[in-house]
Amino acid sequence: MNKIGFIGGGKMATAIMKGIINSGYCEKNNIYVSDKNIDLLETLKNNFAINIYNNNIYIAKNCDVIILAVKPFVLRDVLEEIKPYVSENKLIISIAAGISISTIEQILGKVPVIRVMPNTPALVNEGMSAICKGSFSDEEHAVIAHNIFKSVGRVIESEEKYIDIITAISGSGPAFYYYIIDEIAKAGQRLGLDYETCLELSAQTALGAAKMVMETDVNPEQLIINVTTPGGCTAVGNDVLKTNKVAEILSETIEKTKQKAFELGKK
Repeated sequence: MNKIGFIGGGKMATAIMKGIINSGYCEKNNIYVSDKNIDLLETLKNNFAINIYNNNIYIAKNCDVIILAVKPFVLRDVLEEIKPYVSENKLIISIAAGISISTIEQILGKVPVIRVMPNTPALVNEGMSAICKGSFSDEEHAVIAHNIFKSVGRVIESEEKYIDIITAISGSGPAFYYYIIDEIAKAGQRLGLDYETCLELSAQTALGAAKMVMETDVNPEQLIINVTTPGGCTAVGNDVLKTNKVAEILSETIEKTKQKAFELGKK
């Protein structure tokens, strides 16, 4: 079994650790984590009984799979630190937003790299992750990454040239859905029903609608038709959405988010 090491033990790293342990993909004694925050490390050890270190170099030396889960602005320093201890026999997985595979390869050399764009619903095992292979990674490396991230949700494989679109849709996307869920709940509250009940109604309806899309293999446009009676309640609501050009608003939301992701990547 590969030894999996995390450099950075924040929320996303914690979600991944929890997922791979609960799924049985990796034993606790084969999971290592390094972080500057000693209190965080102690919490991780108490919660998961994993190996903790305040030393990135130890992780680089002793682990087969190294997951870079640090903030983008410190990633380059981390890469320079571990560079002497990383070889082609190791797999580097980066979840640092905005840092390209080529940037990592330029620092580390001919090392297998996979870039992953996860999202925060991984914290409740409903994540959506996209994996992108680097110049020196192969299908075996992709399978390892796929197995790690499917423990916290769904996984697709994509080319890195699409990563900014993916960032807009699934990376930032949860915030857009939270906004819609909250605003529908507040609309119900304004009509007289208490907010907590409205929020449960709105959130569960969103969850159910998403499962219908994912599990019935029916196109969303057809699902709309299926629930809409001509001249009925849903039809009136649909007309409001179309009249107020909600489709155009959502399109602009994704487009501008994608553009921002592109700009941050260039920096």
